[in-house]
Amino acid sequence: MSFQSISTEVKGNIGILKFNRPEKANAMDSHFWQELPQAMQAFSENPQVRVVVLYGEGKNFSAGIDLTMLMSLKQMISGLDIGRAAEKIQQFIQNLQASINAIEKCSKPVIACLHGACIGGAVDLICACDMRFASQEAYFCIKEVDMGIIADLGTLQRLPKLIPAGLVAELAYTARNFTAQEALQMGMLNKVYENKESLLQEVEGIALQIAEKSPLVVRGIKKALLHSREHTVQESLAFISYWNASQLMSKDVEIALMAQMQKQKPTFEN
Repeated sequence: MSFQSISTEVKGNIGILKFNRPEKANAMDSHFWQELPQAMQAFSENPQVRVVVLYGEGKNFSAGIDLTMLMSLKQMISGLDIGRAAEKIQQFIQNLQASINAIEKCSKPVIACLHGACIGGAVDLICACDMRFASQEAYFCIKEVDMGIIADLGTLQRLPKLIPAGLVAELAYTARNFTAQEALQMGMLNKVYENKESLLQEVEGIALQIAEKSPLVVRGIKKALLHSREHTVQESLAFISYWNASQLMSKDVEIALMAQMQKQKPTFEN
């Protein structure tokens, strides 16, 4: 697929999505919000892709939503009465939310590789990823309060599932920068690496490990984890019992068990 604000490629069984506006610190413009869900759906539907890696070209992961998009809101609602203007703005917000939701809807695990700035809407985005790794110099900011708005694309809903609610409140109220090491200590990040080069190298190794597993099982794990986040333990136990009732007779179980017995690496179909 041909994109303007992102680029994609498939490397073996790994789908790679790069934010491709380095001259603008990978700020998320109108093209980005249209292209992200298209790319995630394409990866989700591509049987060759077993895991997806996101990262930013240049010095930063992303400076967040492009301010020109926010400025265009005034023009978009110009001449409308208060009710119709509010309806239009809500539709605008929900369209952006849907773009980020596409990461969770992708059937494959999505790994965020973070370096440099990760600000505002970029924090919303990484909270929807399955895993987050960063380089030492990365920094983060829930910036929206400084822009006179409430973060509305997922940070306030997803981040409290990752770190203590009190920390989310502090970061959202103050809009202060916080470092990769602090994010690691909070539990927001899986691991921090020395620089961008080692980050990408190590994450590629993790992605390759995931890609070697049964893709059927990996997709099921993602569904189970997302279900557990939103439901009680008992509801989630019921969900996984029904899920595995349809999966335990798959050929992948036989392949995995035979490989274990023979001390060999299994090979699974897409």
